[in-house]
Amino acid sequence: MLIRKLFICCCVSLVLASANAQDPHFSQFFSSPLTLNPALTGKFFGSYRIAGNYRNQWPSINNAFTTATVSADFHILQNRIASNDTWGLGVVGYNDNSANGAVKFNYASLSTAYHKGLDEDGMHTLGGGFQVTYANMLINTAQLKFEDQLTSSGFTGVTSEVFNGATLKSNYIDVNAGILYNGSTSEQNNFYFGVSMYHINRPQQSFTGAQYVLNPRTTFHGGGYFPIGQNTTLHVSAQQMFQGGASATILGGAVQLTATPDVPKPTSFYFGSWVRFNDAIIPYFGLEFDDFRLGVTYDYNSSSLKTASQNRGGIELSLIYIRRPSTDRPVNCPKF
Repeated sequence: MLIRKLFICCCVSLVLASANAQDPHFSQFFSSPLTLNPALTGKFFGSYRIAGNYRNQWPSINNAFTTATVSADFHILQNRIASNDTWGLGVVGYNDNSANGAVKFNYASLSTAYHKGLDEDGMHTLGGGFQVTYANMLINTAQLKFEDQLTSSGFTGVTSEVFNGATLKSNYIDVNAGILYNGSTSEQNNFYFGVSMYHINRPQQSFTGAQYVLNPRTTFHGGGYFPIGQNTTLHVSAQQMFQGGASATILGGAVQLTATPDVPKPTSFYFGSWVRFNDAIIPYFGLEFDDFRLGVTYDYNSSSLKTASQNRGGIELSLIYIRRPSTDRPVNCPKF
């Protein structure tokens, strides 16, 4: 119990004092498109897409980090642009809580992306996206625990830190952008590669007179899918992320087994795993039915933190709804 409390205290200190910390992230990065790359806005087969994600990281350490997003994007002006082009518009709501809810981030984003067809059939496209975010941060100092409060009975002492139970606030405007190449050689395969940068304008967080500059986050990501047997498809994806002095590498894949291949919207099961190097093994299970896709992962912590986390890195859920037509020729787009 003491280890858990000490870890929470350290996390809060890092939030307040470190400008090199990583942004909140998802193990199922492929299921949170508008937080991965603004250029993914509108890059899907259908009329509109709604995505939701929830992550509870290190649940054994008293709600150390919980993150949730909901996003919606759709196509615009489709009758006024070239038939092999796509223009998307999207919105994102994003909430991240840490230190058992003492530190809260809230984000609201508006993004747009244009995907230009590089061939007559639109099998290869190049897209660029842009996103503007309003961010708000709240710190409830009454819920914070400090080292000088620690006694033999727990955090029962009186701290010398003077906040008077105040709620500290900071807000800023953030600018993000990205590019995406997407290609297919048939209706059964797809491959893509993208680069995004968040916090391009290096916004500042201001607390108690101090200024903290938010480092840009650069992400390289890619993947694809291709058939490996009758009614069986292999999906692979990878992500390399840099922010300040921190980095994260995720690599993995999943096999799609199509249970009802002869219907317009078949039901499929996904089984696979991703690995976040030097951190966690991430088993994945997915279910696709009608216009929905549900994904579940669980981070099995393999880093030196496993003693405190008890190997429980965190559960993550994703649910994506894409309104898909039943008659039009499918447009191959990134799925993982």
